[in-house]
Amino acid sequence: MNDRTTKILPDVADDAAFAARPLDWVGMQRIALPLRLPAQDGGFVHVPASVDVAVDLRAAEARGIHMSRLYLRLQDAFAGEALTPAGLRRVLQDLVESQRGLSTSARVTLRYEHLLRRAALASDHAGWKNYPVELEATLASGHFRLELGFSVEYSSTCPASAALSRQLNAARFTEDFATARPLSTAVVGEWLASERGLAATPHAQRSRAEVRVELRPSFDEIPLVALVDALESALATPVQTAVKREDEQAFARLNAENLMFCEDAARRVAAVLSADERIARFDARVAHFESLHAHDAVARVSGAGNR
Repeated sequence: MNDRTTKILPDVADDAAFAARPLDWVGMQRIALPLRLPAQDGGFVHVPASVDVAVDLRAAEARGIHMSRLYLRLQDAFAGEALTPAGLRRVLQDLVESQRGLSTSARVTLRYEHLLRRAALASDHAGWKNYPVELEATLASGHFRLELGFSVEYSSTCPASAALSRQLNAARFTEDFATARPLSTAVVGEWLASERGLAATPHAQRSRAEVRVELRPSFDEIPLVALVDALESALATPVQTAVKREDEQAFARLNAENLMFCEDAARRVAAVLSADERIARFDARVAHFESLHAHDAVARVSGAGNR
């Protein structure tokens, strides 16, 4: 008989633990895995993900968990079916059971980038935009908890800077038309379209809303796309992909119609999240990466979703 099939390999994980005590979490980080996600065309797409996995070690005398079992159980866990809360719960229960009495809780954190195709504002073009996503699922003593984190980027034009710019534009108009001369819509329109018609412009900057929500377990979906769409609609000035001149002009109009301090943006985000019945709790942070200052303007808001 082949020695390789009869040899019993040592397993020091079965040795008694030094300074025995339970451990909160033991596991691995940054495991490379594929995820199966719903695509915008109604099908599915596989994307690469980085996954953290851990279980608790309740058996105080046990030296270690069965780490290889966690790894092997995860290898095909998310590739065969679309990512859902129910599927995540089954995976976590399987991870607990793989430890054969050593553990009662499990946690996985999945990080990936979700691509969405976005239409231009005015032209017939479209382009892809990337959204970083983090999902953290925990099963502790039978209680399932799922948190979704993601971010959206948008443009913010300062209301104070806009007011100051309007004042300078008005002063320029008064200066140029101080002498008595006939005014007409054509004369004023020509002046407004000239370089003299723009004495100042308000400062604007790329901005980001970072959102983390706890999802209610009664809904068997991960509403990432719906939440992204709702937040971009509420903020009204999401950064664009394909841009022609007509799109850039439309974007400029949207910025003028949606002047925002970071406080305004945070309240818009909170209004969306607090009205969503799929959300139990939310925590959001908006950051305006100032073009005027060398620092950022930041606001945070938290609360509960609609029941």
